[in-house]
Amino acid sequence: MDFDLVVRNGTVVTASDIWESCDIGIKDGTIVAIGPRLLATAGVQEIDAEGAFITPGGVDSHVHLSQVHNANIDDVDHSTITNGVIPDRENYVADTYDTGTRSAVAGGTTTVITFASQMKKDESIIAVIENYHKLAKDQSYCDYAFHVIITNPTPQIVEDEFPRMVDEYGITSVKLYMTYKPMRLLDYQILDVMYSARKLGITTMVHAENADVIDWMTQHLEQKLMTHPYHHGTSRPPIVEAEATNRVICLAELMDTPILLVHISSGAATKHIRDAQTRLLPIYGETCPQYMFLLADSMRKGDFEGAKCVCSPPIRENKSDQDAIWTGIKNGTFNVVSSDHAPCKFNHPNGKQRGLQHGNLPYGKFRFIPNGLPGVETRVPLLFSGGVLSGRISPQKFVEVTSTNPAKLYGLKKKGSIAPGFDADLVIWYPQTKFQPFKLTNEMLHHAIDYTPFEGIEFKNWPRYTIIRGKVVFSHGEVIGEMGYGQFIHREKSLLPGPRDVWLSEWRP
Repeated sequence: MDFDLVVRNGTVVTASDIWESCDIGIKDGTIVAIGPRLLATAGVQEIDAEGAFITPGGVDSHVHLSQVHNANIDDVDHSTITNGVIPDRENYVADTYDTGTRSAVAGGTTTVITFASQMKKDESIIAVIENYHKLAKDQSYCDYAFHVIITNPTPQIVEDEFPRMVDEYGITSVKLYMTYKPMRLLDYQILDVMYSARKLGITTMVHAENADVIDWMTQHLEQKLMTHPYHHGTSRPPIVEAEATNRVICLAELMDTPILLVHISSGAATKHIRDAQTRLLPIYGETCPQYMFLLADSMRKGDFEGAKCVCSPPIRENKSDQDAIWTGIKNGTFNVVSSDHAPCKFNHPNGKQRGLQHGNLPYGKFRFIPNGLPGVETRVPLLFSGGVLSGRISPQKFVEVTSTNPAKLYGLKKKGSIAPGFDADLVIWYPQTKFQPFKLTNEMLHHAIDYTPFEGIEFKNWPRYTIIRGKVVFSHGEVIGEMGYGQFIHREKSLLPGPRDVWLSEWRP
């Protein structure tokens, strides 16, 4: 057969199957044949997988790139229109589309979905979308798509611009915040968004935390000088996430619309999602590696070094929460494991150091520490090494949550599996007998951040090759792909179950 590339002798894994001694034939960036001992014309490029696992390229559906540093601080309420050139890099997160996607491919991720973020006083999301297109154009090493963060859902936006967002721009998901003062929406506004989203087939992502409780707890902790980075978690106990999770599930049930609860961290919130799913509601769950591999002690390090691990919801104190997350992955409560890559430097005045600019030194004030952790490069290897190779999850479950489900949930119809007709996005791992385990250091990574929260964790394998649409972009520790190779993906509606046409009253949309 006429191929451009043949990957031979691999153990191919999909979300449902494992095929040993298998070849993959690729033509024009697409998988066209799978089977043993594929016949190929002389001279075709071949890669010998040496019996190692081959998994679909990772789909990271929660990645922040080229965003303003202080997007969750009160002093930013309008977007800066950049025309594709960031005017002041000091005020933007350290990873832009070039460095962030370079890091992604080095960790086996072949598609990222990033955020076009509306600010509170932006009166249109179209200009925001256009701006992020310019920021990403010719800058990406991997394929990419956008979600839109909605902070000002005016009638014009939800009635007139949402249809354009879907039809013209191929964006079929939005993200809402129930916390962060300049971004959070009231329940009434959330219902407005859900009402329009249901009609248009938009998937609504929700950051669920009770903002009023957080504000009250933070104020009273500060009065007691309990402002060390560790007390970021004190201000947000699991009930803060659980209450908001339950509340937004109720709103979604009222509106009969699918939602995804993002970056779930606790057993209590996990239970609310599981209970909704057992009632057949279209409620989906996402978690992240920090909630699977870290505990709150990571925020106790030094006077201020714990700021490196400040994120929201916080990394939890009790191992029981961590165990609940792993159980939720195994039993299907969590459909997706994303990185929530929030690339904020530690040693930067607009990074984590903001927490030291408002007194109570040397501990600073956790209120002012930008939330989020870097992780786009480590997500896939962490789950493979700490999940599959440790025996906590099967290879098929690994593929399901890191690639197949995010592709289905967000309408990436040619991504997320190894089958004829799908994009030839592949990760070829090392044969286990030939891999020397190592402990991670930040210097090994390809992002533009000055730390990793996973420093010192031992990895028992790592991607040997990353292939995007038939082209090798990462090989043996080196990024060999080209910036600009990544393409924007015009997405379709979610392929997972949506509205059920089941109502709680006589009201209908």
